[in-house]
Amino acid sequence: MINLQQRSAGILLHITSLPGPHGVGDFGPDAFRFVDWLVAAGQRIWQLLPTTPIGPGDSPYQSVSAFAGSPLMVALEPLIAAGWLAAPQLPEDGFDTGRVEFGRVVPWRLMQLRAAAAGFSIRSSARERAEFDAWCAQQAYWLDDYALFMALETAYAGQPWWQWDADVRRREPAALQQARWQQKVEIRFWQFVQWCFDRQLGALKAYANARGVAIMGDLPIFIAHHSADCWARPDLYQLDESFQPTVVAGVPPDDLGPLGQRWGNPLYRWERMAEEDFVWWTARVHRALEQADVFRIDHFRGFAGYWEIPASCPTAIEGRWVPAPGKALFAAIERALGKVPIIAEDLGLITPDVIALRDGCGFPGMKILQFGFGSDAAHEFLPHNYGNACVVYTGTHDNDTARGWWDNAPQRERQFAGSYLAANTHDIHWAMIRAACNSVAHMAVFPLQDVMGLDSSHRMNLPGTLGGTNWVWRFDWEMLGSEAGRVLGVISAASGRSPIALLRLSTGAAD
Repeated sequence: MINLQQRSAGILLHITSLPGPHGVGDFGPDAFRFVDWLVAAGQRIWQLLPTTPIGPGDSPYQSVSAFAGSPLMVALEPLIAAGWLAAPQLPEDGFDTGRVEFGRVVPWRLMQLRAAAAGFSIRSSARERAEFDAWCAQQAYWLDDYALFMALETAYAGQPWWQWDADVRRREPAALQQARWQQKVEIRFWQFVQWCFDRQLGALKAYANARGVAIMGDLPIFIAHHSADCWARPDLYQLDESFQPTVVAGVPPDDLGPLGQRWGNPLYRWERMAEEDFVWWTARVHRALEQADVFRIDHFRGFAGYWEIPASCPTAIEGRWVPAPGKALFAAIERALGKVPIIAEDLGLITPDVIALRDGCGFPGMKILQFGFGSDAAHEFLPHNYGNACVVYTGTHDNDTARGWWDNAPQRERQFAGSYLAANTHDIHWAMIRAACNSVAHMAVFPLQDVMGLDSSHRMNLPGTLGGTNWVWRFDWEMLGSEAGRVLGVISAASGRSPIALLRLSTGAAD
């Protein structure tokens, strides 16, 4: 288990942003090569975005399952090596190597996975089939509903589950039994994809851990309305008799938007979850810990109190704050699983109850260096105001890149940052990384774009927008080069976040 109090540094890079020949980053050879790059650069943490299947707008935060893995991340090379898949032929015009073309990549990748599943059914060994069956039995608590949900989604041509036949959407036992029989081949396919996902992520995590690199996952607080979770247990969500949300999630108006943000996720029936001692959440955290050494919980303030918006309202203005059972929830998880390594994403409107919950649970919070220059020297996100129990970021996936932020910041903020960091346009990214590393925060994490000094055209996501350039960014090894890793290693070593031997090697200093 990762020590959250160890001084360390790491990189934020989603799996889909990796290089690779098949249209999107995956668990293939380039993922292992990136681990080697992290080691050479003195990094101890690889932070991912959610690895669940993407949803509307290609977002990993609107998934059809809180438990399943993204089929897009299943690498084809291991399937070829196993003899289940022939080397695939790329589209005639290939794939863009600098961005993910989801509209083209998704159907092509699924076609390859279906071919691999057919190959597995014919050419797998008895040992492999036994391993697969044992895994399916072990994961049945979420896998059975998910695989059936995906098979039915295919059968109903992508319609949302509340538009399926009444007996199926209401999960009448006879209808489900018939569906499982009719869809057994399709169910087996989705089980196979998830087995491959788990095997490949497990191999990557073992490779990283053996080299001193921890994997940090990301757990969204809410689930999508069109999801296996909501269909399987509609009683856990605030839905009406037609399975439509009566209230939805979001955040109130703030400096980022006068209308707030209406996310649209269904809200939990916390009282119902409490009656079951939060077993759904415990299962979800258990699953997260199978896939990562530590994980960030997104929108942590929603566990203390959440913004409840009437479903009939088109904006977030008419919402209200409603208390959530944070303390009881995390106590139940700890009773079942022990102390869990969690990072609290405590950004946004943070009130005393959120701070009390975070500190009472002993979870480190987050500091975003970009936000520190908007007022004066008392700002909590400036390094001289940090405590140890936090993770400092130059920015997150929702922020502009460090270079992009500098280019677009008001003149007063640039002057403040330039004075504080002793930096200018050409080195602002390194100055921010150095300031984060030199802080007392236990952990420092940087988007790979900041290590590379890239501008706004390389940002990962623009909150409140759908489609466009969100979630599509990828890098290649040539643009990364060798200098960025060397400089990052020197900074990390000099600040006590990586082995000091790395500093000697990087500078050529004598012993």
